[in-house]
Amino acid sequence: MRYLVRIVEIVLLILLVAITVQNSHNVEFRLFLGQSWNAPLIVFLLLFFVAGAAVGLMAAFTYYLRMRRELGRLKKELRQKNASRVLSDPSDAIAD
Repeated sequence: MRYLVRIVEIVLLILLVAITVQNSHNVEFRLFLGQSWNAPLIVFLLLFFVAGAAVGLMAAFTYYLRMRRELGRLKKELRQKNASRVLSDPSDAIAD
């Protein structure tokens, strides 16, 4: 199975390189106020892919931080409940 995955990866890499070579002509990217930038099409595709990946990672990271903060709050709340339960009635700890 591992060899099959590697073969598929190599075939995809070869196909992507072939597409890149076929689309290597220059493209004009027009910006505001009459500015433009000429570069091969693959450069623009790579730049926009990297920008999209960066935005996606930042969104995932903010979600991760929010969940981590909530987990810390819930752990603290659980510790406080367990500490207050043991202090209020020590026989509960024996029954568990």
